[in-house]
Amino acid sequence: MSVIVTAEPKRGKSIPPLMADDVAVTQGREKRHIISLEPLSGTKLQLLLMIDDSAAESFNTEIPALKKFVMALPANAEIGIGYMRNGLTQMTSEFTLDHAAAASTIRLAMGPGGADVSPYDSLKDAVKKWPAANGPDAARREVVMISSGIEGLGGGLAPENPYVNAGIQEAQKAGVVVYTIYSPSVGHAGHSFWRSSWGQNFLSQLSDETGGEFYVVGFGSPVSFEPYLQEILERLEHQYRLTFVAHPERKPGLQEVHIKVIEKDASMAAPDRVFVPAGS
Repeated sequence: MSVIVTAEPKRGKSIPPLMADDVAVTQGREKRHIISLEPLSGTKLQLLLMIDDSAAESFNTEIPALKKFVMALPANAEIGIGYMRNGLTQMTSEFTLDHAAAASTIRLAMGPGGADVSPYDSLKDAVKKWPAANGPDAARREVVMISSGIEGLGGGLAPENPYVNAGIQEAQKAGVVVYTIYSPSVGHAGHSFWRSSWGQNFLSQLSDETGGEFYVVGFGSPVSFEPYLQEILERLEHQYRLTFVAHPERKPGLQEVHIKVIEKDASMAAPDRVFVPAGS
């Protein structure tokens, strides 16, 4: 099995180079054999910028920062732009190497007309429609989701919300890393403390379980997305493709794994479950 993992500093800001021997993978209580740990800086990348169409008006001031982020992506990175609406993702730009063209499709959020249902249903929709990619040279798949995280279908609170979990599982199965940035929703839901609180919990859960990162400052709008976006660019430069031998069950499905750095002064952001085909 192969997964995308991101090296992080444990102390300070420096990240030491990592080799396969510096990483341990356990599945259940059993240690798994690691085949390789390949650095991915400079390799193919597909990144989808997902924007909540029900975002409050404060989002609109962030459009220049988002365009700057798109233009700063590596030249070989394909970028797609999609708006989350009615549980779907409506693409304003399909994946393209033309960063300027993609950036030009970032528009104002519709706000009250955004008709948001669940950003996690929108994530499922986007992942299912993602262009097929197979083989050792397949591009990394990454998402930057900007949303309040509020799940409007009434599925309950974390960690048992079925709509949130379904979105997470779809991303895990497809090997998609999800970064999330909190941006409040328009209307009553946007200033409901408990809805905002659980929305943030859901976004944090989504990023934690797919190997990404969650960015937030309180319950209001961030002063700027720019520091978050800059950190995401830096994290993309410290990713690896980790390949290991997983133990299959009788049926295909998601299996819990624990991935960590041993001895080196670094830590690892990684998905906590991987999709394992059935054993023969």
